[in-house]
Amino acid sequence: MIADTIWWHVYPLGATGAPIRNRAQGDADHRLRKLGPWLDYLIDLGCNGLLLGPIFESVGHGYDTLDHYAIDTRLGDDADFDWLIGQCRERGINVMLDGVFNHVARTHPAVEQGLAGSTDWEGHSELATLHHGDPRVRDMVTDIMCHWLRRGIAGWRLDVAYSVPAEFWSDVLGRVRSEFPDALILGEVIHGDYAEIANAGTMDSVTQYELWKGIWSSLSDVNFWELDHALGRHQAIVEQILPNTFVGNHDVDRIASKVGQDKAIVATALLLTLPGMPSIYYGDEQGFVGLRTDGFEADDAVRPELPASPVDLSPLGGWIFEQHQALIGLRRRHPWLTRASVEVLDKTNETISVRSFSNGHELLVDAWLTPSPGVRVHAGGETLYEWPRA
Repeated sequence: MIADTIWWHVYPLGATGAPIRNRAQGDADHRLRKLGPWLDYLIDLGCNGLLLGPIFESVGHGYDTLDHYAIDTRLGDDADFDWLIGQCRERGINVMLDGVFNHVARTHPAVEQGLAGSTDWEGHSELATLHHGDPRVRDMVTDIMCHWLRRGIAGWRLDVAYSVPAEFWSDVLGRVRSEFPDALILGEVIHGDYAEIANAGTMDSVTQYELWKGIWSSLSDVNFWELDHALGRHQAIVEQILPNTFVGNHDVDRIASKVGQDKAIVATALLLTLPGMPSIYYGDEQGFVGLRTDGFEADDAVRPELPASPVDLSPLGGWIFEQHQALIGLRRRHPWLTRASVEVLDKTNETISVRSFSNGHELLVDAWLTPSPGVRVHAGGETLYEWPRA
């Protein structure tokens, strides 16, 4: 099932070294093919899904779309996209695209056509919000989504889904599913009642920012009571919908920068033993660091260029990669975790014991932060994963 996919999340413009600002007139390259050498790496890591950030023609960072039907010329063209889909299909890799359907670049034709208004989106003057009540916008988004599903993708991430009326999504997604009933729809949601937003909009999954916050903050502050609270909320969510779980993405500080590399392993162990559909942000499996800043270059540090191929990676991240491999392998051997339940058995400021369980299956996770960070995953008296090894 697509819901059991473990995603490797990549921001393509950054990962392939495309110019984000000061784009040269007529800049065109086949950079999308630079992801080719990383597909076997993705498989070696243990993932089976490629979650791509924006790849459509845009002004700059990709979330300022100009044409939803055209591959960004900085990344390539239709032939490059078809090649990538073919390479992924050969390896059994599901592909998800990032659909920016809340707003468009102010120079998008939709603005001149009256499909987007003069209202800035969240104070960004270069972006115009689409008129979601206009039937023409609903037809446009439905057609865009179906177009790329016909081209071979497995699903869509809906950017800032929380800013779009639920009735818009239920209408559009109902029409999309009439042709593609198995397409996976992941909505980006940050605040609010996740399950209510997902159910009202008929999305399959939403981004679980509450759990992300609970994991890194409890590790940073040595306060597992916060994670306990977040896991209580997480259980209520998983009873209703499938959350997309993560400890890193293109919009947040690197987990290794937030908590350090040792605690980042603990964070990853928690991520991969909890219910949900996990995604690994490219580079986190190597211990990449980066903190967001302010201004036009705010995201650069967390959206870096990858080397030409995995063999060019620094060996310093090798041990972190090996821990990710072990934990993702553990996850894949226990696919029931996707729809499991979770409960906290015990906690102090410095320690926590968590149980994930479903229909006779269970995993127990013990994590601690003193005297040094560590984690143990076990079941039936058998240790399935331990770091650092005793």
